[in-house]
Amino acid sequence: MKPKIFIDGEHGTTGLQIRQRLGSRADLDLLSIPEAERRNPALRQEMLRAADIAILCLPDDAARESVAMLDGNNSTRVIDTSTANRVNPDWAYGFAEMDPAQTEKIANARFVANPGCYPTGAIGLIRPLSQAGILPADYPVTVNAVSGYTGGGKQMIAQMEDETAADHIAAPHFLYGLTLTHKHVAELKLHGLLDRRPIFSPSVGRFAQGMIVQVPLHLADLNGNPSLADLHGALSAHYAGQNVVEVVPLAESAMLSRIDPTELNDTDRMKLFVFGTQGNGQANLVAVLDNLGKGASGAAVQNMDLMLGKAA
Repeated sequence: MKPKIFIDGEHGTTGLQIRQRLGSRADLDLLSIPEAERRNPALRQEMLRAADIAILCLPDDAARESVAMLDGNNSTRVIDTSTANRVNPDWAYGFAEMDPAQTEKIANARFVANPGCYPTGAIGLIRPLSQAGILPADYPVTVNAVSGYTGGGKQMIAQMEDETAADHIAAPHFLYGLTLTHKHVAELKLHGLLDRRPIFSPSVGRFAQGMIVQVPLHLADLNGNPSLADLHGALSAHYAGQNVVEVVPLAESAMLSRIDPTELNDTDRMKLFVFGTQGNGQANLVAVLDNLGKGASGAAVQNMDLMLGKAA
């Protein structure tokens, strides 16, 4: 019997992307609610309870509501793409490459919290250095990032694309999260293995998809005063043997004059770079990914396949 998959919130940006990825798969039975009935709680509960895996593409409170609808039903497994459960110890964090044991944790979990797009890039850079003993837990980490505007969902897409809208955003690029209290900070701190609250400065550019995440470092303040090659070696060792995260060779990175945030659009991959000049004591770690791919829908499908035993 084919596993039943229900996307709760399939008409939103993330849900539509997941639906597109799963639409041609003959190995799955996709359950669906007509858009006109998407707010029908009885029908939602029926679908949630009938599913083998429910993928929640909802705001935080609505995601919590969906989980509560499963009370008494211990068979439906859940992937939550909201921020509601990303630091919940009872949920597996759905970044399979984050840790050698993470794939198995996801595969065996009933509840999986899909990572945020920005944290996927930042944690992808930070955690390997933390685990290798290079990055002190109390290091003052700063994360600077720019995302395509689809990361803001349907409302921001309309604001950016509809020039007649009263709340139209005309700026080619804008900074937000100015209070330094963005909801991703707790996720970054916990899964980056940091004791000190990181500074996270997100921004949005006038491009639909794609993302650049930067983590600048002062090498003398790291353990062992590592070289650029040491940082690159730690990242390469961490991601050895898998094909989702690519650590770009130092020589190739040194030849680049710019980074394109849209390079990996419409893929579920992520590239990591180490930039700097040997001897000047500084490094800039950079991640590039599609905010709707490895940063959202692609990760959800990857986690679903792990939970179904369809991926190693």
